[in-house]
Amino acid sequence: MELIIVTGLSGAGKTQAVHCLEDLGYYCVDNIPPGLIGEFIKLTADRPEISKIGFVVDIRGGEFLNGLKQALEDLKAGEMDVKVMFLEASDAALVRRYKETRRSHPLAPGGNIREGIRLEREKLSFARKMADYVIDTSSLKTAQLYRQVTQLLQPGGDEQSFIITVESFGYKFGMPLEADWVLDVRFLQNPFYVASLKHLTGRNKKVREYVMRSGECARFAGFAAGQIVELMPSYVREGKYHLHVAIGCTGGRHRSVVTAEELAARLRETGLRVNLMHRELDN
Repeated sequence: MELIIVTGLSGAGKTQAVHCLEDLGYYCVDNIPPGLIGEFIKLTADRPEISKIGFVVDIRGGEFLNGLKQALEDLKAGEMDVKVMFLEASDAALVRRYKETRRSHPLAPGGNIREGIRLEREKLSFARKMADYVIDTSSLKTAQLYRQVTQLLQPGGDEQSFIITVESFGYKFGMPLEADWVLDVRFLQNPFYVASLKHLTGRNKKVREYVMRSGECARFAGFAAGQIVELMPSYVREGKYHLHVAIGCTGGRHRSVVTAEELAARLRETGLRVNLMHRELDN
C-alpha cells in the first residue's frame, strides 16, 4: 500500500494537491487526527480496491497535531511506502490569498495574519524537516501545482522528482531555519555603497552587472551548482527529495539576490527543477 501524508501551511494549496491525488487514484481523508491513521490503514487492509491513501493533517487538528511527529516516525519505520508532502508559500503570497478570500487564519482569530503564519511555521517546522517533498506554491498557478504533484508521484523517476529551493536572504534579519545549506556571499562587492545602486535590488540589470563583473559570483555559483549536481543522487538514495539552499548577504537585497538568480539558472540548465525565492524582496 502507498501512503502519502499531505501537510503544510494554511493557504498553501493543500486542497488543490488533494484533488490531484484523488485524480491519481488515491483515497483521500482530510483533517484526520494522526492517532487514527493506523486504525484507518487496518480498516482498509482487506480492501484491495484501496491501494493508495492520502491523509491530510494540518493545523486545523488543534491538539491532535501533537501526535503527528510520532505517527510519521512510526509510519516511516514500517514496511509500507510512505511519503510526506509539505506545501508552503512566502508570507507575502499567503497574506495576499487570505485577503483575497477574506478568510481568517486559524491561528490569527484577531486578524493578525502574519503572526498566524509565523506561529504556524513554528508549529509545523518538524513536519517540514521530515518531508520527502517540499513544494513552494508562491508563484504556482493551480495547473502548475497539479502538474508538479503529478510528476512527483509518477513512478520511475526519483531523480526527476528532486526539487531544489534557492532562497536569498539578509543576515541582519536572521537565517532561514528551514535551510539545508547556507551560503555566505558577503565577500562580494556590495552595491549598497554605490549611490546609484543602493535603492535598487539584485533583480535590476545594473546591480547584476556590478555584482558579476569581478567573476567571483559566477565562479561561486558554478562551484555550488557542481556540488549540488554531484550530491543529488546521494540525497535521493537516502530518501531526500528536496534541498533548500539559502544564500545570504547583509541586507538580502543585492548580492544574495544576484547569486541566487545565477545559481538557479545554472541548476535549471542541468535539467533540475528549481524554486527561486527572495525572502527580503517577496515579504
